[in-house]
Parts: sequence; C-alpha cells; structure tokens
Amino acid sequence: MKPDEEIGLPDVAAAVDAVFGDRVSAALQYREILADAGVERGLIGPREVDRLWVRHILNCAVMGEPIPQGATVADIGSGAGLPGIPLALARPDLSVTLIEPLLRRYTFLVEVIDELSLPVRVIRGRAEEKVVRAEVGLSDVVTSRAVAPLDRLARWSLPLIRPDGELIAIKGSSAADEIATHKAEVGKLGLTDLRVESCGTDTLAVPTTIIRGRLRSPSSRRR
Repeated sequence: MKPDEEIGLPDVAAAVDAVFGDRVSAALQYREILADAGVERGLIGPREVDRLWVRHILNCAVMGEPIPQGATVADIGSGAGLPGIPLALARPDLSVTLIEPLLRRYTFLVEVIDELSLPVRVIRGRAEEKVVRAEVGLSDVVTSRAVAPLDRLARWSLPLIRPDGELIAIKGSSAADEIATHKAEVGKLGLTDLRVESCGTDTLAVPTTIIRGRLRSPSSRRR
C-alpha cells in the first residue's frame, strides 16, 4: 500500500495500517480531501500537504489510545476535522461530535462527514455558548488541538464534560509548562489529575504529546 509519497517509508505505511485497520481506505480519502479542498479553502497550508499523515492525521488519530471503549467525545474547534475525524476513523466505537464556530469550516466538515459516511455530528458554534452546550450535552471526553492555552481551554471544555470525565488536548513541547502555569487556576474549576502523556509510542516515530485531566465530581469538590 502506497497512498502517497509521504508514506513511501515503511514505518509510516505500517502506522497507517495499524492505526486505521479496516478503515484505511476512508483515511486515505480524508487525506486526499485535506490535500485538495482543504488547501483550496485555506484550512490546510500548502506546505503541510507533504506531511499530512505524520503531522496531522496519524498525530491526531493516536490520541484515542487513552479514551475508553464506547465513550462520547466532543471535539472543540475542529477546524479541518483535526483531531475529531481521524479519531472517529481510528475508533469507530466512539460517538464523536465536532464543534466549530466558523461557517466555512463548518460547511467543510459537514461535506467531509457526508463524503466519508461517518456517523459524526457537526455543530456550529463556540464551546462556551450556552446554546452549543445545550445541544452537545455532557460527554465522557472533550478533545482539542491547538485551540487555546490550558486556562482558557479548561473554561471552554469543562461545561461539556460529565463528572469524572476527561479533557484530552494535543499539545507540544510546552505541555508541562502549561500545567505548571495554570494548574492552580484550572484546579479551582474542577480539573484535576493533570499530566502529560505520549500516544502512539508503538506506532509513530514521533509520538503525540497530550495533556490529560479529569473533571472532579461535585461530591468530591465539596470535600
């Protein structure tokens, strides 16, 4: 299998197979959409086309490793569908909702979901809006990538997380610093057990770095 020049390297091709399993064809289709319409509509930079698998699609898909089987997931600031669409492709057991405020991105997401025949909801709006919170409801996990620093991300995400659910955000090398900087503030909001973890260590040459935290239940907050 050689879906494009980027995965001419055996380790990347093997990663695509391992992560997406019997949904490889849909993942290939999504990659082509990003490289074509995604670039044309300004959702993906032209320079990113040659590294869509490693830096974007696989990078996002492996964040599903710590997510429980059958969980409900709300992805905020979905943009071109990252991380929500790769996550839905890699983990068909999950119930995924994409949340995106900008019309052109929302329209793109609706078209992609329809083309890939994915059972994924797309909601237009900002996570902090009451109408969006009411429509989405409470999820087991809220995901994001490159949306905001941890303090703002927590304020936007926590109202969408059920008690004892989790926030899982893809971050870069500054993940530990973000936790150190914002731990006290987000702790007051109920976000606890913050830690930095790596996903894809067995499949990717460069694992994905995530920040993971749990929303304390109301009863534990009163203790």
